[in-house]
Amino acid sequence: MKYIYPFSAIVGQDLMKKALILNIIDPTIGGVLIRGEKGTAKSTAVRAIANALPQLKVVKGCKFHCNPDDEINLCEFCKEKLSKNGFLDFEYRKMKVVNLPVGATEDRVVGTIDIEKVLKDGIKSFEAGILAEANRGILYIDEVNLLSDHIVDIILDSAAMGENYIEREGISFSHPSRFVLIGTMNPEEGELRPQLLDRFGLCVEIKGIKSLDDRVEVVRRRKEFEKNPEQFIAEWQKQDELLKEKIIKAQQLLNSIKVDENILKIIAQISIDLNVDGHRADIIMEKTSIALAAFYGASNVELQHVREASKLVLPHRMRKNPFEELNVEYDLVEQSIQKIKSAEYGNISKKLEFSEKKK
Repeated sequence: MKYIYPFSAIVGQDLMKKALILNIIDPTIGGVLIRGEKGTAKSTAVRAIANALPQLKVVKGCKFHCNPDDEINLCEFCKEKLSKNGFLDFEYRKMKVVNLPVGATEDRVVGTIDIEKVLKDGIKSFEAGILAEANRGILYIDEVNLLSDHIVDIILDSAAMGENYIEREGISFSHPSRFVLIGTMNPEEGELRPQLLDRFGLCVEIKGIKSLDDRVEVVRRRKEFEKNPEQFIAEWQKQDELLKEKIIKAQQLLNSIKVDENILKIIAQISIDLNVDGHRADIIMEKTSIALAAFYGASNVELQHVREASKLVLPHRMRKNPFEELNVEYDLVEQSIQKIKSAEYGNISKKLEFSEKKK
């Protein structure tokens, strides 16, 4: 039996853990790119978060793991079965982490259509690829910077559309492909093109822990886990269960979170002042702020949510030169906030009021 290290037992790396949680709450955020040196718990955190989540309800026997309660996003095979029988058999299983090998081919990623069977028997025959396996799960790409740009483009397009589309010899097939995309990389081994960097919703840069006490705690916990994994997992089960409940509540709250018009102006002003290209940063910053509000149990997006979101959304969108570190001038973020608050913006004539929790 393979034991998974508990998510709650990971020492430090709070920003990375928060980015993973937010993408689970709202997968449309667009995934997270984790940049950092080896041995900083990147892979451990990805597998641990999946293990800490509630089980998924899936159509029994469906290679795309369709949700029987979501008729709109069923694959065509499940739609046909539902139409014929009037119901879908289902089962429960854990969220899956699908690993994408660095040397994966396009056919292995998107899947293949059996052209001969289609032409001969008139039956659609599709061999599922990695994007099918990852539907409603986590697609984990270690060393994403070493993948070919073409494969990365395919994956990012599928993540953005929530669908994988294949066409061979004039025959086409599509299936749902909604997943949490997590890429990890060591910057010393090469960079991603800025265009690809921008397609990842969030980005965190992590380093080895410098605190003496925390490093000792890492060693101590790992030793306990290896000595008696069942006991160690049991000791951290309550914390993982509490996190699971918090994530479920946040998912339920997500669509009810209100965003004031002035918050949207602040988000837009931050992107303008920091000279961020395009509009993706604005869209993702709003989504991330909403997910943060839901995670903290708030009913409205507040300024502290925007501030926290900026630390995850902006770093990889600020790079202008190769080998430049991912730094964001957070004093500029604060200036943008103050600019809107004091009404030094466009044609706003009166001072704007904002609700902000006391720290």
